[in-house]
Amino acid sequence: MLPTVSIVGRPNVGKSTIFNRLLGERKAIVHDEYGVTRDRHYGESYWNGVDFSVIDTGGYLPDELDTIVVGIREQVMIAIEESDVILFVVDAKSGINTLDESVAQILRRQEKPILMVANKADNEDRRLDSTEFYSLGFDELYPISAISGTGSGELMDRLVELLPKKEASESTEKPKLAFIGRPNVGKSSLVNALLNDERCIVTDIAGTTRDTINTHLTYHDKDYLLMDTAGLRKRVKVKENIEFYSTVRTEKAIRECDVAVLILDAERGFDAQDKRVLRQAEQYNKGLIIVWNKWDLITEKDTHTVREFEQTVYEAVPQMDYIPILTISAMNKQRIHKVLDLCEQVIEERKQQIGTSELNSFIDDILRKRPLPMKRGRELKIQYASQVKANPPVFKFFMNSPQDLPPNYRRYLENQIREKYKFTGVPITMVFKQK
Repeated sequence: MLPTVSIVGRPNVGKSTIFNRLLGERKAIVHDEYGVTRDRHYGESYWNGVDFSVIDTGGYLPDELDTIVVGIREQVMIAIEESDVILFVVDAKSGINTLDESVAQILRRQEKPILMVANKADNEDRRLDSTEFYSLGFDELYPISAISGTGSGELMDRLVELLPKKEASESTEKPKLAFIGRPNVGKSSLVNALLNDERCIVTDIAGTTRDTINTHLTYHDKDYLLMDTAGLRKRVKVKENIEFYSTVRTEKAIRECDVAVLILDAERGFDAQDKRVLRQAEQYNKGLIIVWNKWDLITEKDTHTVREFEQTVYEAVPQMDYIPILTISAMNKQRIHKVLDLCEQVIEERKQQIGTSELNSFIDDILRKRPLPMKRGRELKIQYASQVKANPPVFKFFMNSPQDLPPNYRRYLENQIREKYKFTGVPITMVFKQK
């Protein structure tokens, strides 16, 4: 996992603006109105050769002061749990606030590196005045202007110095399987069932402190890293914070895995949130598997029931019918080992490499079966094709007018490739270039 930086502080001190500055893009919504950032954000940044994740904890908090204090406290506590370095943001324009003191009181008890960032230090007077924030009890203070970028370079230099160095690990060579899905669908139950299965050998990773639990597993003499994104251990009162950090963990796991295993509850169905997570994993070109869990609770079953559940998914995401679907019961350990078998199949499919001559011969056959359409009186032609990458697969097609190729023909090409070469559970990237 990439090292993680969380940006914490009371509302309206410029956390989202700093988040955008660190990422180098306008990803968060920024506005002067108090508490405008309802959707919290997660992104990746790069500085001085170091990659790291950034979490913007800015967001909506209710108007009642007591509830605000509780909300900030919960955000800070979760950020502490998630992060390697914490940026404590204060407002150099308005000075010390009672809410700043509340945040500082929590942070002073922590052992993690904390950099205090006095934002809105847009001129020399504010930079000098920001020294008052030393009274909050932190040794390192960085006056900056997130809008103009003044002082942000020094902050970033120090930030990456404090991040833990990425160590070469044996685990990075193992295929990573991320178990993702809504709360209470059985992600942890499935992982636990696999770990307790007599077919598997399990070794814990020492030093894992966060709640995306990574565990080594050996199955059929092959090693895997299981990533359980189940959620928080702590009892957190603010539901919004739990949902946000669960989303953060899911996105991080998707970015870093080889195969994303989406767990569905057979009693609850397939909804918009499942669709969003599935599309996100496809966007990152990860291997994909869908697992209907709690199959034992479906009492009225016949020979068509599995097919009906498959259709529920394929009709909701019709262009994802290449994703294999399993039905299991993690509680009863019913077919759980088939999840690993299917993951291994998808991993091998991602590595598949088609030779250039074989691919072009196959494309010629496709074009004879269904010739390319005419555009503006001109015949479209694909002169040459090549698989330029495997794991995940990328195909490049050279043709005369790629901008005129209809989407339905692109889909036809992909379907034909899948019909012959399968690529089960594997997104295919097709690039069309001018010859």
